[in-house]
Amino acid sequence: MRRMFCSLIAASMMMAVGYPTVFAQDAEKKEEKPAEKKDEKPADKPADKPADKPADKPADKPAGPEFKEAVIHLDNPSGVCVHPGTGHVFITSRQGVFRLVPGKPGKIYLEVEGFPTDVYGKGPKYNIGPLGCTLWGTDRLVVPDGSRPDGEELVRIYKIEDALPAKPRKETEAEFTLGPIKGTGEGAKGEGNFYQAVVWNDAIYVTSNGDDTKGWIVVSKIADGKPGELTPTIATKEATQVDAPVAIAVSPDKSQLVVGQMGEVNVPGDALLTMYDKDGKLVKSYKTGLHDITGLAYSPSGKLYATDFAWADASQGGLFELVIEGEEVKPRKIIGLDRPTALAFDKGGALYISVFGTGKNTGDKPAGGLIRLEPGL
Repeated sequence: MRRMFCSLIAASMMMAVGYPTVFAQDAEKKEEKPAEKKDEKPADKPADKPADKPADKPADKPAGPEFKEAVIHLDNPSGVCVHPGTGHVFITSRQGVFRLVPGKPGKIYLEVEGFPTDVYGKGPKYNIGPLGCTLWGTDRLVVPDGSRPDGEELVRIYKIEDALPAKPRKETEAEFTLGPIKGTGEGAKGEGNFYQAVVWNDAIYVTSNGDDTKGWIVVSKIADGKPGELTPTIATKEATQVDAPVAIAVSPDKSQLVVGQMGEVNVPGDALLTMYDKDGKLVKSYKTGLHDITGLAYSPSGKLYATDFAWADASQGGLFELVIEGEEVKPRKIIGLDRPTALAFDKGGALYISVFGTGKNTGDKPAGGLIRLEPGL
């Protein structure tokens, strides 16, 4: 249905008040001459901008907490996750997978490079690469991908260490590769746009946007420390009559899978918040009034937060608290953001959000970034 959510450019480090701002192009590569990327344009030239992409402009900002830019000049970042032990932040963007080391020295490191790229959109069109990330335990990074055609998409799982990478690894240098899921039968579409993932009940759950008639969440069961075949398991479109599962989380008590149905990008206010039990049965479905839910995360205090990309009108997007009262969800806007795509809390309660736009004119440099809100939500 949709593809959600171009290389590295030289610049220097800046400091924001109370927190370091880092340029994506400052990512450390501990090798003299990195291998040339076959599927990307030369590093000293920005990738072609897709047609119909609107000019970046600041999103409307209601009264709320101020955010600080942790990383700028990221190219369409779509995923973020935080290591539970080290606090290192992993970010996926069209440029690859980065690792941010919070605080001093405040540098980011290119963790994985060499992904292909794809373009998708209705109206606005965007270059995309790896879409999401999550931690499996403390030493494996799960990266759902969106850089290939439907039926060829993959989920890569990389072995990581607490220590910083000596050099970036190639996209193909994964410990495990899940997929692809090809179409079966006449006219059947393969799965694609593997967006976000969670590890729950000894399985990896991944949202996907290939077969629009099903809206599959695909699952890989874990046995003896290894992931199994990636299998379409929960048909969310059939259950909700609304398209596109994108955001995914696990409830604080670990009893339910929490999913954001994005809906159609050209239909305002159709996004749903849904809950599934361990057997994949839909147990709750709430209308939210939001446009395009792209991220879900629970704060350490147990509150549920969502990012709304608001594809058709970016000025309406932002960070929202989803307050459930009886059979209703009442979204409370925390702050306006320019096309936010994912969010993750660290163990201290700080919130990291990936955004396609930081609200600043960056010329020909990538306009996306990672922002940070102080603990307190």
